[in-house]
Amino acid sequence: MSEAPHGAPIKTPGQLIAAVIAGFAVPIIIIVLLAYYVDNSTRTGAGTDSLSEAEVTARIKPIAQIDIRDANAPRVYKTGEEVYKAVCSACHASGAAGAPKFTNTADWAPRISQGFDTLLHTALTGKGAMPPRGGTSPDDYSDFEIARAVTYMANNSGASFAEPAQPASGAAAASGAAAASGASGATAGGASDAGAAQAAAAMAAMASVPQTAAPAAGATQSADASQAGKALYQQVCQACHAAGVLNAPKFGDKAAWAPRLKEPMDTVYNYALHGKGAMPPKGGSNASDADVKAAVDYMVSAAK
Repeated sequence: MSEAPHGAPIKTPGQLIAAVIAGFAVPIIIIVLLAYYVDNSTRTGAGTDSLSEAEVTARIKPIAQIDIRDANAPRVYKTGEEVYKAVCSACHASGAAGAPKFTNTADWAPRISQGFDTLLHTALTGKGAMPPRGGTSPDDYSDFEIARAVTYMANNSGASFAEPAQPASGAAAASGAAAASGASGATAGGASDAGAAQAAAAMAAMASVPQTAAPAAGATQSADASQAGKALYQQVCQACHAAGVLNAPKFGDKAAWAPRLKEPMDTVYNYALHGKGAMPPKGGSNASDADVKAAVDYMVSAAK
């Protein structure tokens, strides 16, 4: 048997030239197509904006930041609308978690009927899924600014509450806010004339406290701490504690002081030194820490 002759696929010079060209052209075309594909896909390295100044700054910025404020600068209070947009709108804009929806009169009507004081108290202390102060702290927004936000939301949902009065210059923001809410509550029928008069008297007394160290204190502490505490109490603390104004525990009232005395004395001192609720730090004075603690001891001893 004879085998059939094998024929070469390239038989002419032209076919040879075409094969050579194709051998070079086809790989080149494939390489170009792959490069085009890679160039148009998402790039995470060089050639993207990941190395831009803004992106690099965002990646290397410190996690913790310090906001330095001038303690002597006049306080600029935010409007109710600003506080609402920054804090309250997270839930009240959509009615999430049972929050009364902004401008929905049906949602707000039963709450408005309770009065401004109740609404403000709920905003400050929290209720249901809403945390106290909307999850902020007094350092973020004062009681006065929270009161403004409550008024803004309620008035846009069917209420007609009066705008809280801005705290007087020189008075503590927290105390001013309490007075503002008290005044607004009186307008809405939630506060008595006697209570408003007491609050006004207390605010005037705290605003008039001399901004110098108490006479019994100073660079050289009096040897009799009890007398120093009594002097500071009579000069500053009794403005509220003598009559129990603004929820201050009344001097000598064991029942009012009992819940406070369940806490460690360091905690009670901290309230007096740094403020709590309507009470400004050190009662609005510049007394020394030692004399403030002595005043606390004087009031505590009278309540035991």
